Parts: sequence; C-alpha cells; structure tokens
Amino acid sequence: MNQVDQDPTQPTGIVVVIGVGAEQGIGAAVCRRFAHEQFKVYVVGRTLNKVEKVAATINGQGGQAIAYALDAENEQQLQTLFEHLNDQPEALAAVIHNVGGNIPSIFLQSSLKFFSQMWRSTFLSAVLVAQRSLPIFQKQRQGTLIFTGASASLRGKPFFAAFTMGKSALRSYALNLAALYRPQNIHVAHVVVDGMVDGDRVNKALWGLGRLARLTRGTGGLNIEAIAENYWMLYQQNVDLWTHELDLRPYQEKF
Repeated sequence: MNQVDQDPTQPTGIVVVIGVGAEQGIGAAVCRRFAHEQFKVYVVGRTLNKVEKVAATINGQGGQAIAYALDAENEQQLQTLFEHLNDQPEALAAVIHNVGGNIPSIFLQSSLKFFSQMWRSTFLSAVLVAQRSLPIFQKQRQGTLIFTGASASLRGKPFFAAFTMGKSALRSYALNLAALYRPQNIHVAHVVVDGMVDGDRVNKALWGLGRLARLTRGTGGLNIEAIAENYWMLYQQNVDLWTHELDLRPYQEKF
C-alpha cells in the first residue's frame, strides 16, 4: 500500500473482487469492507442478480460499487473487464480472487469432466485473473493481489480429491507469484480459509443441513466480516513486512 494525499470526495482507488455470490459470503463481505474505506468496488460474479444485490446494498450505504457479471474461466470476458479497468482514471489498488466452490465427490465415481470443471474453477480462473491484473500493477509499480484458499490448499480429505487438486495448485502458484513480484512492489497473498464459513453457501446447503453441520462441529464457523477484516489488513501492510500466506480458522477448532 502506498500512502498518498487523497481528496475525501473521490474514491481511494479501484478494488475488484472476483467470485462474489450471495450477500452473506466472503466475496460480498470483502466488497463491503473495502467500500467502507472509500474504494470504488467492482462486484464481480457469475450471477448478475446476486452481484447487483451486493452492489445495491453498498451504494445504499453511501459506498461506490459496480456490479459486473462474467465467467471467471472465460479469458475474453476477463480481458474485456481489465481493459475497462485499465482505462479508468483511478488506480487499480487490489484484486481479490475468490472463485471456486467446494463440491464433494467419491473419487472412483468422479468423472473426468467433473475433475476438469473443478480445476478450471479453482485454479485456471486464478491464472487468468493474475495474468490480467499483474501487468496493470507493473505499470503502476504497485498493487495487491489476494487469492482465497481453503483447508484443501494444505491437505486432502475424503470426498474432496478434485477440490484439493485445484486449491493446492493455487497455493503453490500464489506463493510463486509472491516471490516473483515482491521486488516490483506488488503484494501477492494467499489466504487459507480453514474451516466452515458462516455464510449462505454453507447454511443453505442440503436444505439447511449445512447450517446444522456447522453448528454441531462446535466452532460456529468462520465469521465472514472477520475474514474480510483480514483481507483489509493484508492490503494495509507496509512493504517493509508483507504477509504472503495467512491461515484463518475458528479459535475453537483443533489443528
């Protein structure tokens, strides 16, 4: 992050959050957190009505948010978005990649098509986002790129082989980028969200059984606003001491 004099009536810069779904989710919470700090936030996701709801809430609370629907696995759609961002008068302050759903499957019954879909969602989309955001950061000589990881980034569990494949690859990729681009004043970080998230994706899964599973585990789940606060902390870090990987888990959960 670079400290500069800023007109309080103008946005601090642009923040793009890719992979926004329901209002009670990590992506939406991160959008709200950065909008609170006077950034112009691009709320980007696959489903237009979902990103529009998130953006409308932010705008209704005095923030600046733009809803933008695209498929993060589509190279041309991402290219169009980042060309648009590159033409804006504000600097691109941060890009957050939050794409990839955790879908269980039985390994011997998992089709090649399923593995391919999971790989494209959890890893390929991150590669495409990085390839388009990093040149802008290089041109600016600063920027922050954050990837959302998961427990599967570190270890595999039964029924999650495909998810682990993509998320573990993402972790290696993110940490490699961190080493490559740190000398160029570009902060790359990977966040391991290690546990069930207290959001709509979990709470509404399997007709509410997801919420029951979260509560019976005794951890209560990871609070999405607290997760967003940690993304903001990463952005605020001074270049003298950057965190490249952050492990977030409920305090009650055992290692």
